Amino acid sequence: MKKQQPVPPAMQPFLDGKLLLIDKPAHWTSFDVIRKIRNDTNINKVGHAGTLDPLATGLLIICTGNFTKNITEYMGMEKEYTGSVTIGATTATYDMEGRPENIKDIAAITEEQIHAATKQFTGNIMQVPPVFSAIKIGGKRSYKLARKGKEVEIEPRPVTIKEFDIIEIELPKIYFRVVCSTGTYIRSLANDFGEALGVGGYLSSLRRTRIGNFLVGDALTPAEMEEEVRVMHVSG
Repeated sequence: MKKQQPVPPAMQPFLDGKLLLIDKPAHWTSFDVIRKIRNDTNINKVGHAGTLDPLATGLLIICTGNFTKNITEYMGMEKEYTGSVTIGATTATYDMEGRPENIKDIAAITEEQIHAATKQFTGNIMQVPPVFSAIKIGGKRSYKLARKGKEVEIEPRPVTIKEFDIIEIELPKIYFRVVCSTGTYIRSLANDFGEALGVGGYLSSLRRTRIGNFLVGDALTPAEMEEEVRVMHVSG
């Protein structure tokens, strides 16, 4: 990271340390948000407390300046998500970035089966993260190896899924709400859930609504954050 240059007095609070709640838009990476805040505030020391996939939306906790030393504290907090699983097909990425394949007929799937399938994924479970993830295998990111067509093996990891509720069923889409521990991959949950139903499934939408006691309803979009910083510049 480049050396921090002197900042305008109005931006000093960001250097001293701020916790920001950002509502990440779809198609932004988590680092896109960090880069945006760095550019808006002229503060180099900016980090997030838990990434979101580019296609996902919702709550990111961003720490600036001296508050970055608290990031690990926020990373360990319980998470809540809402989203949808599309059943009747799978994708290599477990989400909409991949091409649907292994198409199956879902006509026989019942609401009772769908609700029953959630039971095996609640509590303390072992979960295999997606090969298209940022997990390091032999010092290299798993997704980079997978994109090169290399065989990737990731060991199952313990996670806790406290709640897995079905909100609405509009087949082939099933809308859900999940409360889980840090380290849980909702893409893997979608894939495993579809497998449990016998027809496959992939994550077709995802929104993080809560981290600990922090709510996405209290978060600012990047554009709203930019405007807030602009006002601080003007008034400062």
